[in-house]
Amino acid sequence: MTRVSGSDGTDEDAADADSDGVPVLLVRGDREYLVQPGGEQGTDLGVLEVPEDVESGDTLETHLGDEFQVRRLRGPDLFHHFERTGAPMVPRDIGLVIGETGIARGDRVLDAGTGTGVLAAMMARAGASVVTYEQDADFADVARENMALGGVEDNVDIRTGDVTEEIDALEPSSFDVLTLDTADAPAMVEHAPDLLVDGGFVAVYSPFIESTRAVAETAREVGLADVTTRETIQREMQFDERGSRPTTAPVGHTGYLTVARNE
Repeated sequence: MTRVSGSDGTDEDAADADSDGVPVLLVRGDREYLVQPGGEQGTDLGVLEVPEDVESGDTLETHLGDEFQVRRLRGPDLFHHFERTGAPMVPRDIGLVIGETGIARGDRVLDAGTGTGVLAAMMARAGASVVTYEQDADFADVARENMALGGVEDNVDIRTGDVTEEIDALEPSSFDVLTLDTADAPAMVEHAPDLLVDGGFVAVYSPFIESTRAVAETAREVGLADVTTRETIQREMQFDERGSRPTTAPVGHTGYLTVARNE
């Protein structure tokens, strides 16, 4: 391996991120590998050895002389590189959750339905402290590995079990945001007024309209305010010599997001 070039030293945040043991991305065309500093990656273009002090902006050569660019791991990359135990929430929907609830540094979030852990990790990267519940012990173990991969293991407390059975153990009025991606979300929404601080938010994501309606109805019954449900749907645009139009790719709808606020 040869380090061909380094960063110009102007991005201090990037340098800090690359020096704390978080993996970096090695990119060449459509090839992309996630590698720990000090590690090694075999490719069809040769072997890459990654220095301990690797930084974003470096160019590394394989032992056969092919170059790869070093890129700092960012939030959307987690969706593509976390080990999956199911279908994770897509980045655009995570952006809606964070934007609608205003999750920020210092917030405490209670999350249920950890799954792969992409949502929990991205909320932690936004500065929140996250307590998340996953019923499947094997899934929880994978999620813990993913948190370490994303460099947020100190900010995400993954607990194995059913959060609805742990309500009494949770401190009342101690969470700024409650995020739910579980089939029994309506049962958790019933407890939202007790768990949330004044002005706190609950955000519930579901792929099905039936459970979404139950969530919205429960939120109103328990006195939550500003209950709003939106379908999350986007269409990618296609531009070519013939003109511009939405792509005919089949995936547009991903789910329904219900947001409400504790008065």
